[in-house]
Amino acid sequence: MKKLLTTGAACILFCIFSFAQAPQLFAELGGPSVAGINFDSRFSKKQNGIGGRVGIGGFTIDKTGILFVPVGVNYLIGKPESKNYFELGLNVTYVSAFDNGQEADTDNNLADTWGSFTFGYRYQPQEQGVTFRVSVNPFFAFKNSVFWPFYGGVSVGYKFK
Repeated sequence: MKKLLTTGAACILFCIFSFAQAPQLFAELGGPSVAGINFDSRFSKKQNGIGGRVGIGGFTIDKTGILFVPVGVNYLIGKPESKNYFELGLNVTYVSAFDNGQEADTDNNLADTWGSFTFGYRYQPQEQGVTFRVSVNPFFAFKNSVFWPFYGGVSVGYKFK
């Protein structure tokens, strides 16, 4: 099953990179990846409008850790010639817990699929250069019926041509 998931994820990433418009790579603290690296792209040649993101994040403490894999769609509102955008997004984050290098049992309270929204500000140059994002990301856990409205994130990255 893990091989199938890994192969599927690699195919999705290949397709995203192949058709990427205004691609960005950014490090995020908070937000859907909690602490991770993400790839973001527009689905058209415009600087604003609809786009998507995929990433990986997580952390470990004393051989116990959590893996976050966020996938989402977003919409940038702002003038195409601007560098400042309002970002709206919807994300799904797969969460897996590990203990001593082995996947923790599925009854773990943290292992779940989380959903989150993105309401934020994005600074993004027209050509290439440093990007910045700050957002509020209310999230909900499907298995545990948890809703946390006061959660956010910041990120810094680089936009390629």
